[in-house]
Amino acid sequence: MRINEGIRVREVRVVSADGAQLGILPIQQALETARQQELDLVEVAPEAQPPVCRIMDFGKYKYTQARRLKEARKKQTTIQVKEVKMGPKTEKHDFDFKLKHVRRFLEEGHKAKVTVRFKGREMAHTELGWKMLNKMVEATQDIATADNNPRMEGRMLHIILSPKSHN
Repeated sequence: MRINEGIRVREVRVVSADGAQLGILPIQQALETARQQELDLVEVAPEAQPPVCRIMDFGKYKYTQARRLKEARKKQTTIQVKEVKMGPKTEKHDFDFKLKHVRRFLEEGHKAKVTVRFKGREMAHTELGWKMLNKMVEATQDIATADNNPRMEGRMLHIILSPKSHN
């Protein structure tokens, strides 16, 4: 975006700060009009014939553009995958505590990855881990759906839960 002396054409169509059309003016006259108002001449449509320039406070314009961009970025929510890890022999109270965390993550709109880690000889009893994950899925089925079936990868069994849409 070109401003003031950076605009290199003979004539421009000028729009005043309040939006009124000032018509087609030579560049020097347009610059002088902007200076008298202590504002900048900003080229807003360089492709037009002749190019369209607006008289405005360029610093204020840049500030409002940055603010608008920041607001737009703030409104974009990113969904994160939060992970809860446990063992196949996790006791009831610990399981309930982990369940509370998973429910909170889902209510906040995040995905939850529930992982059961097997250590040493626990690999001989993977069915305990499968039961644990199925119990977690059943306990959250009112607010979540499973993205896939539980998967075993190495010594870890995991499932990803997504919050149900709020339609």
